[in-house]
Amino acid sequence: VDGAKRKGPAPYSMDANLLHISYEGGILEDPNYAPDDSMWRLTVSPEKAPNKPQVIELTYKHGDVVAIDGVRMSPAKVLTHLNSLGGKHGIGRLDKVENRYVGMKSRGVYETPGGSILHYAHRQMESLTMDREVMHQRDAFIPKYAELVYNGFWYAPERLALQAYVEESQKNVTGTVRVKLYKGGMYVAGRKSQFSMY
Repeated sequence: VDGAKRKGPAPYSMDANLLHISYEGGILEDPNYAPDDSMWRLTVSPEKAPNKPQVIELTYKHGDVVAIDGVRMSPAKVLTHLNSLGGKHGIGRLDKVENRYVGMKSRGVYETPGGSILHYAHRQMESLTMDREVMHQRDAFIPKYAELVYNGFWYAPERLALQAYVEESQKNVTGTVRVKLYKGGMYVAGRKSQFSMY
């Protein structure tokens, strides 16, 4: 939190990176407390988002976005651009009660506009190009994969083994997805792929 704009200590903690901003502690410890609109840094509220929707096209190659609206971008630029677009349209606010590694409950409030768009659009691309049983198996172990990453086991052999499955599952996740952004929501506006199973 920008201390120059506040008197006294911040009422919560904030950690930011390219993927998201997380807020926790302080006044957010009460799971019944609704965050004040001034807390959000990346997103406008859906009520203040533009009244006109925006359609964007994401180009995928082997599960990774390589271009937006036909403009090739690095992964970091993809996420930065989607953070800007999603934030403008009020996308990506999350309020979660989570389970910590030590077994306690903890509340986290997040802003992840780019990550939200990437997740939604990726699922759309997979729905067209991924075998049903491969998707079911991948989805079955995703909670374990997420737990390993969350708990800091990035280099653990079991995470690397699961990663090999993920990469194999993505070999045909190639094509384009159009997504309409509007008032905090995302809506598919089209999808196509040379590897379509439809």
